[in-house]
Amino acid sequence: MAKDAPPRWDRRMQQRLARGEAAALGELYDRFAALVHSQAHRMLDDEDAADQVTREVFCYVWENPDAYNPKHGSMRSWVARLTHRRSVLLLRGAHEGAEGQDAEELEQRVLRATAAARADYIVASMPAPLRAALELAYVQRRDYRQAASDLGVTGDEARRRLRLGLQLLSTANTRPSADTAPPGYGPTP
Repeated sequence: MAKDAPPRWDRRMQQRLARGEAAALGELYDRFAALVHSQAHRMLDDEDAADQVTREVFCYVWENPDAYNPKHGSMRSWVARLTHRRSVLLLRGAHEGAEGQDAEELEQRVLRATAAARADYIVASMPAPLRAALELAYVQRRDYRQAASDLGVTGDEARRRLRLGLQLLSTANTRPSADTAPPGYGPTP
């Protein structure tokens, strides 16, 4: 199989959606609804808006299955990219109706929301050992020795996991160039 070929599931799902199989949409929803909703909620900080984005993303996928280009990444990254774009549009649309906010303030809010969503995506997709080490250190406030003990690894291994996890998370705050998508979302179409 070619290195840039999409996973078999992605190809089959796109074909099923293109044929109009309602069961395919249900399967896609079961697989990605939590990702879409949590990403939208993280960006918008509004349950109703997150529900709206979730509906709109899956409606778009249903109506435009050929918009997915397997050469640009997995279906998961495509759905995440759609969610990000729709959430940003809602943020900007809410700005137009709000009095007293300037464009710079809106862009800062969009950048913060984007970085937060990227961080969530990075944490969710990092290997479980790194995620567990970060959770012990930053959520449960354990030092590396305590984390090592809880994880059943050496102190050096706990420090290595923390360092790698933090290095991955540090990419969430980098501002992507105009011609690239955020990390974890595949290339821009």
